[in-house]
Amino acid sequence: MYDLHCHLLPGIDDGPETLAEGLAMARLAVGEGIHKAVVTPHLHVGRWDNDRAVIEAAVAAYRRELAGAGIALEIGFAAEVRSDYEILPLIEEGRVPFLGTLDGKRVLLLELPHSQVPVGSDKLIDWLMMHDIRPMIAHPERNKDVMHDLTKLEPFVVAGCLLQLTADAIAGGFGAEARQCAREILAHGWATVIASDAHDRKARPPRLRKGLAAAAKIVGEAAARAMVEDVPRRIVEDE
Repeated sequence: MYDLHCHLLPGIDDGPETLAEGLAMARLAVGEGIHKAVVTPHLHVGRWDNDRAVIEAAVAAYRRELAGAGIALEIGFAAEVRSDYEILPLIEEGRVPFLGTLDGKRVLLLELPHSQVPVGSDKLIDWLMMHDIRPMIAHPERNKDVMHDLTKLEPFVVAGCLLQLTADAIAGGFGAEARQCAREILAHGWATVIASDAHDRKARPPRLRKGLAAAAKIVGEAAARAMVEDVPRRIVEDE
């Protein structure tokens, strides 16, 4: 399986604080059946000022440690980019790493604020699409506005955005509201990818199987597996 959204790099954001923790998470990922993890540190202007150069250096060091520890986890990298107009110059300067490409457009993992869908989001999406960048909205099922009113998500789908659901949210690990929202997104056929959004070993580990099983009950085994295998592979193969 492929995990297109996870925080495994130590000391770079709110993921693991130590290298030992980061390596332990990688071991868990391998045990979970994850073949490739695309690490996605937060890029949140003014809070997590990670850019391509910072992330690439951290990934190079992490890969060396994985090899030294004999952990057979392939690592790619991108960023979980907070939705904000301040990211536009960073994109123009080539400082924002993408998940890969799909249908000729670069795929950007875009995070909305947890509490709301900001006014003006449609204009940001339009700018990205005009620049051949296709947003993949990170964990929309955990956004409070979307949980209360699923129609808030519909303009993003109509605009061509991809949607990434959190495996544990589908399985109920983020509460009943997020679980219901995730399952409604699946039932609508809007979900593109299922990922772990792992941050640690205990509360938010790199775990996909429970969410995959829960999704399969809604969309069928083949469609659910495509969201952790075929679709992620298509996105990252040209990264």
